[in-house]
Amino acid sequence: MSLDTVVEDIRDEARERAKEIRDDAEQRADDIVAEAEADADDIVAEAEAEAEREIEREREQQLSSAKLEAKQMRLEARRDALEDVRDTVEDRVAAIDGEEREELTRVLVDAAADEFDDGADVSVYGRADDEALISDVLDDYDGFEYAGEHDCLGGVVVESETSRVRVNNTFDSVLEEVWEDELKEISARLFDEEQ
Repeated sequence: MSLDTVVEDIRDEARERAKEIRDDAEQRADDIVAEAEADADDIVAEAEAEAEREIEREREQQLSSAKLEAKQMRLEARRDALEDVRDTVEDRVAAIDGEEREELTRVLVDAAADEFDDGADVSVYGRADDEALISDVLDDYDGFEYAGEHDCLGGVVVESETSRVRVNNTFDSVLEEVWEDELKEISARLFDEEQ
């Protein structure tokens, strides 16, 4: 075997080895590219899924916020309607006059009188427009005297310094008590709710 043949065999072997290395490197490069493309596809898919989740969270949050706002608006409208009804009732109560007003005032004075000892000096306050009416009613009670104005729809506030008792029997206090007791029923009727 000649030196040329040996050199040629070494060269062939080197070429063969270089081709194997190149093929192997190309295969590894193809594998790396394929893996990178698969990773990129996974990353894109995950990003799209996260974007969809974020969109859904945002939609749910906006829907919840809109529902809450609508509920608050309904409650405010109901509150306004109840206030209008209350104002109307107060106007009607304040407008009670004649025998009906006298009868109601007598009932309220009589109920208050039960709280005081006989012979006690009792001061009675009422609406300025009702001074004459209250004075007439008080003629039937010993020791009871009209003492001045009280800002109310009608009725009386009765007190005695000696017994330190004060009774608020105004139309306002009666209305407040009835309103609180019947608010659920009033609301149900007003807004067609079932109880």
